[in-house]
Amino acid sequence: MRILVATDAWHPQLNGVVRTLTSLAASLRGLGAEVEFLTPDGMPTVTLPGSSGIRLALPDRRAIAARIAAIAPDAIHIATEGPIGLAVRWYCARRGRPFTTSFHARFADYLAARWRMPEQVAWSLLRWFHNAGRGTFAATASLADELAARRFRTVLRWPRGVDTRLFRPRRDAGLGLLRPVFLTVGRLSMKKNLAAFLALDLPGTKVVVGEGPALTELARLCPKAIFLGVKDDADLARIYAAADVFVFPGRSDTCGLAMLEALACGTPVAGFPVGATRDVVGDAPVAVLDEDLRAACLGALALSRTDCRAFAETKGWEASARCFLANVERANVATPTLDPLRSLNPAPATAPTERKVAEPAIG
Repeated sequence: MRILVATDAWHPQLNGVVRTLTSLAASLRGLGAEVEFLTPDGMPTVTLPGSSGIRLALPDRRAIAARIAAIAPDAIHIATEGPIGLAVRWYCARRGRPFTTSFHARFADYLAARWRMPEQVAWSLLRWFHNAGRGTFAATASLADELAARRFRTVLRWPRGVDTRLFRPRRDAGLGLLRPVFLTVGRLSMKKNLAAFLALDLPGTKVVVGEGPALTELARLCPKAIFLGVKDDADLARIYAAADVFVFPGRSDTCGLAMLEALACGTPVAGFPVGATRDVVGDAPVAVLDEDLRAACLGALALSRTDCRAFAETKGWEASARCFLANVERANVATPTLDPLRSLNPAPATAPTERKVAEPAIG
């Protein structure tokens, strides 16, 4: 099976969407699937106002159609709701071509905060985008439930994984900072609730990895914190391993991939008891979740780093890729004349072709 993944988020961006898609592709290829990406590469771009340098592609519809024709995919998956995602959605609609989508970020919240778009309007636009496909992939159970409640059709679970070879414990890891080291990683925007972490009275050192429009404000809030900027994967893995606690202060995130990366490095997690954190760690003794974030941070210091690593080793990318393939087959978007990897993902004799409202999640 040849799968086309259309995405507005791509290198040189370093974020959870890019890491998810590149890791997925590597695992899918290991399972015998071909993966091609339709990205902003080779397209004119424009800087998104107030985004701290994020650039959006300006795709030409004819060029998009030509690139899709050249790839000749058996299945099309649209990963983002940006200009490329919209162009590929248009292509599929014009040609009656089925496709699937994935829900990576709360774009409605961004629209409401940045341009004061009413939340109801923003969610209506997202429903319009995703419900044209045959399945919307959601990373966690709580997100899948929320999307179904918001009238997204055919919501399918697609859990994330972690590269346990790259993200691993390192005995020689160290930052040369006063310990304990409390680390957070992600885009520096106020919606990430980083201020809640930086305002805490904690011993040792607070370390922040990432960039974004809220950098100046956050640095002013906590001048003693160490802001390391964006790091490549190898450096990031060393920083995770050198930290004593990974702090995930978000309340509205859709996935929490960074939590899995930290746990793979043996670093316990502290956060609020909300959907994303609960979905990632469950009942495993690898995190402390508390409405008192300071108490969570201090409590996480006592957790076993060995337990954290063992938990992450059960969350590899191959399992995530198999679930992705199963969802593609379940959504029935592959070219009918081609076998959609049934040898890897056995399906019922008669696969459902109808859309269903709030179809039970899998994965």
